[in-house]
Amino acid sequence: MRFLRAALVCSGLMASALTAAELMPRTVQAFDDYTRAVETRLDAQAKGPAFLWSDESPERNRQVRQAQILAESLTGGNPASVPGGLIHDWIGAMFIPGATLDKVLRLVEDYDHHKDVYLPEVIGSHVVARNSNDFKVRLRVLKKKVITVVLDTDYDVHYAQAGPASWSVRSYSTRIQEVENAGKPDERHLPAGDDHGYLWRLYSYWRYVERDGGVYMECEAVSLTRDVPTGLGWLIGPIIRDLPRESLVNALRKTREALAQPGR
Repeated sequence: MRFLRAALVCSGLMASALTAAELMPRTVQAFDDYTRAVETRLDAQAKGPAFLWSDESPERNRQVRQAQILAESLTGGNPASVPGGLIHDWIGAMFIPGATLDKVLRLVEDYDHHKDVYLPEVIGSHVVARNSNDFKVRLRVLKKKVITVVLDTDYDVHYAQAGPASWSVRSYSTRIQEVENAGKPDERHLPAGDDHGYLWRLYSYWRYVERDGGVYMECEAVSLTRDVPTGLGWLIGPIIRDLPRESLVNALRKTREALAQPGR
């Protein structure tokens, strides 16, 4: 009986946690203001002596050169609280010895095969349209931590050469919809912004530099989610607070692993 009561309480909390969270205009405005400041900082950094975040610290650069994948929160370890949501800002860096910029760009631009490279998080991918260095991309992603969430996402991705041996890439989500009953006959999309709020926005800022016998790769990922309801951090907290960092590190690691495969 004690076990049954605990199960019923758990089920009730689960149902409460999974109620919809509405994305409010003021939340979107806060995210837009935040990413505008990020881009102002990145534009200034591109004109300065340190194009890469890892170059700003000798110790950081040493760790990256030793094949470590670094990840750091730029909001002080906890997401930034905004009206109606949370902003997560993580930056990651790694070095891929023996890689060339051409090989890296060829891999990351091959969005039709991201579902093969970035499993298990990316389970579907294709290019919707391409115009020179600008892409429209569609990804189906799976987030799994305590609970499993499937999202259909669209992005505008812009590549720009920043120097003779460096490129920058900016990726902006244009649609994120949660998929209910994914892969089943009754699969359906929840309305964008009127779902469970596990991911509402994702802007990614990539930098690639070829030097020192390899390629430095960095990404700053800024995402917007719902906040964590009081008392339900054990259930929603892991997927909202932990996954931004894990997704970033996994994307870097999977890229390095793919480039290490024969024929790359």
